[in-house]
Amino acid sequence: MTKTALVELPPGMNLWRTSELNAAGFNARAIATLVRGGVLVRLRRGCYIRGSTWTAQKPWVRSRQLIAAHAHGTLTTSGGGLVYSHTSAARLHRLFLWDVDDRIHVTQEKTPSPISHGRDVVAHSRILAKDDVVLVDGLPCTSLEQTVVNCCMLLNVRQALILMDHALRRGADVGKLKVMCAGLAGRNGVLSLRTALANADPKSESPGETLTRELLLRLGIGLPELQVEVQTSEGRHRLDFAWRSKKVALEFDGRMKYFDYAPTDEVIFQERLREKALMELGWTFVRIQWRDLFQEQDFKIRVLRALHAAG
Repeated sequence: MTKTALVELPPGMNLWRTSELNAAGFNARAIATLVRGGVLVRLRRGCYIRGSTWTAQKPWVRSRQLIAAHAHGTLTTSGGGLVYSHTSAARLHRLFLWDVDDRIHVTQEKTPSPISHGRDVVAHSRILAKDDVVLVDGLPCTSLEQTVVNCCMLLNVRQALILMDHALRRGADVGKLKVMCAGLAGRNGVLSLRTALANADPKSESPGETLTRELLLRLGIGLPELQVEVQTSEGRHRLDFAWRSKKVALEFDGRMKYFDYAPTDEVIFQERLREKALMELGWTFVRIQWRDLFQEQDFKIRVLRALHAAG
C-alpha cells in the first residue's frame, strides 16, 4: 500500500468511516499502515481524515473537524435526534473559546445509556424548543443565544467573558440573553453567566483584549475606552485601549492579531510607524503580550506607572 493509493478514493473526500475505507478496498491492516505513515489520521473510533488535510488545518479548524468526524461517524443528520451544544456549538458558530478541551457536546431529549456515546462525547438531556436549534455547516446545533447560555454555565468567568464578548460582536440578542439568565436563578453556573453578561463589551476583538479588560477591572484600574481612533500624520490609527484624557494607550500584541490578516513583518512595520506618529502627538504606549496577563503585579505596576507619569 502506497501513499498514492488514497488518490483512488472518491475525489474531494477527506473523511472516511472504517466501512467506507473497507468498501474502497482497504482492510484493517492497510488502514493501520496508512495511519502509521501519516497518510490517514484517526480522529475517533471508526473515523479517519486525510493526513495532509489535518496537517494543514489551524487548531480551531481541527476542533470543528472533530465535530464533523463525530457527525460523519455516527451518521448524524438534522433529524437524527442529536443536537450539538455547549462548546461544540460554540465552535460551529465560530465563537472564541479559550483553554477549552475538544470533547464533543450533544444534547438529546432522552437520557442516553452510559455506553451509547464514546468517551470523547459529553451527552446532555433536555427538550429544546424549535427556535433553539439551527443548522450550521449542515449540522444541527443550538442557537447562538442558547449556546452562549449553555457555555457560560459550564465555563469559568474569564472563559465565559471571552465567549460572551465575541457572541455579542457576532450579533447575539442581549435582551434575549438577559431573559434567559433571569430564568436560571439558583442554577449551577449562573454566576459566570450573569458576570459575563454584566461585563461584556462587543468592541473587544480578541480573547487577549477581553482578558486584558477583565484584568484591569479586577485590579481596580479605571477602564479605558476600547478601539479608539486617532488621526496621525501616518493616517488614522486605532488603539486597542486608550485613556484618552491622559494620552496613554494600551496595546495587546497577540499572535492572532498579526498572523491571520497580513504578513507579520509588514503589519508590525506599519504599526510602529503609526505608533511613532502618535508619540509625536504626546501619546505613551504600554505594550503587553499573553504572558503579561499572568504576571498581574508587574502588569499593574507598568500600567499605573504610565498613567501616573501622564499626569
